[in-house]
Amino acid sequence: MKQDNCIFCKIIAGEIPSYTLYEDEKFKVILDMGPATKGHALILPKNHYANFYEQPEEDSVDTIKLAKKMMQRMTDKLKCDGFNIVQNNGEVAGQTIFHYHMHLIPRYNNDGEILKYVAGKPGSEELAQIQKTITE
Repeated sequence: MKQDNCIFCKIIAGEIPSYTLYEDEKFKVILDMGPATKGHALILPKNHYANFYEQPEEDSVDTIKLAKKMMQRMTDKLKCDGFNIVQNNGEVAGQTIFHYHMHLIPRYNNDGEILKYVAGKPGSEELAQIQKTITE
């Protein structure tokens, strides 16, 4: 399943060059062309899904297994000190290419990269209401 106007589908099909780190029948892992840190990579499913919600559960499990495998390999080879796994769904969440993908971002001591959020301060009533909304 491919979309003609999708840059990641074109990369997977070999129409656009990339720096491939891994490939099998379901996935292609490439270096990000605008990396946050040295070795920043993307896991691309070969089937086109706009986001995580559309990806079948089996493929989601396989994505996580591949992420772990790649993180272990990259940590060994790049000697990074930690890792961020980032996956955005929807424009408001920072998704800019609407082909599901996962970022693997090696972290190094003093790399200067900042991936953070501002922690909220909800009260116990608000937390209880959110819990109720989600669990009902």
